[in-house]
Amino acid sequence: MAHKKGAGSTKNGRDSKSKRLGVKIYGEQAVEVGNIIIRQRGLTFKPGIGVSIGKDYTLFAIRNGLVKFQQDGKKKFVSVV
Repeated sequence: MAHKKGAGSTKNGRDSKSKRLGVKIYGEQAVEVGNIIIRQRGLTFKPGIGVSIGKDYTLFAIRNGLVKFQQDGKKKFVSVV
């Protein structure tokens, strides 16, 4: 009877590095121009006043101030006031 040894080790071993997504600066914290507020995949949080969006959906401050999170129904917004 022919038997094969389990040779799965070469098929394993691939995993991507974590992308460190999430909120970087929370509500009522101070930010300066260019500071990253949120790294995300897709538009979970939308940019409000004083916030712009990068090509990878990163939200960052375009003016100095305090971070403010708001919710309008299901939509979540981040602003700098």
